[in-house]
Amino acid sequence: MSTQTIRTSTNFKGVIGLLQYLVGAFVALVVLIPILATILNGFKTNADLLVNPFSLPETWQWGNYIGVLQSASFWRQLLNSTIVMVATATGVVVLSSMAAFVFARMEFRGRELLFNFFTLGLLFPLAVAILPLYISLRQANLIDSLWGVILPQVAFGLPGNILILRGFFGSIPRELDEAASIDGCTPVGFFVRVLLPLMRPALAAVVVLTMVASWNSFFLPLLVLNSEQLYTLPLGIQQFQGQFGTDWAKILAFISLALMPTIIFYLLAERQIVAGLTAGAVKG
Repeated sequence: MSTQTIRTSTNFKGVIGLLQYLVGAFVALVVLIPILATILNGFKTNADLLVNPFSLPETWQWGNYIGVLQSASFWRQLLNSTIVMVATATGVVVLSSMAAFVFARMEFRGRELLFNFFTLGLLFPLAVAILPLYISLRQANLIDSLWGVILPQVAFGLPGNILILRGFFGSIPRELDEAASIDGCTPVGFFVRVLLPLMRPALAAVVVLTMVASWNSFFLPLLVLNSEQLYTLPLGIQQFQGQFGTDWAKILAFISLALMPTIIFYLLAERQIVAGLTAGAVKG
């Protein structure tokens, strides 16, 4: 290969790398600017917010955030959201991991047909099934109950997560099954003691993605929950906006505090999410 060809190839790779950085920076700005603007505007007065929505506050109004943190309703809604989120994530990760294990590691007649039946749930989002879902919840006396939010979220979270975990289970060498069987390990023991520890990146991805989706869920709690004592944070934001309709700085402070848990979850588990989703996508 001539020197000129090597230089041309090196320059081409440099241009591609530069374009990748530019696209990455543009996407990061699109995501980060609204979040930073929301947090910073929560420190402003309403007059400062209307005049300079994308600048730093002239005077930092800590009272907006302190007022929200001193509100009993905020902490009650935070507790309700936490209960729903933890119960949903636990149900999804337990059920989806067991189902994915069966679909990936066990041979039986009709396995692929049953798996395709599960994945059909991806074609029916919550909004499409909302009317029959509401009737079912009412017949089961789950209206105005946190279980009326948790159980549908678990059910609608299963198809996608089974699909992710099945690919990860299938990527683990089959020789482990034979070795565990020779050592006298049952399928349940093999699943609990061998596979689950190897599945930690994928399980962490499922847990965090489910937590974030549950935390931000608005439509289902709006449909099911009537009592203010059971409101989750997304409903609390709507209620808070109704009470302080013209105090935009305080509303943005409330929204910023409601966003913090999901941002923290993501930052703590970002590597696990990427590792889990990438492995499932490549080896599924």
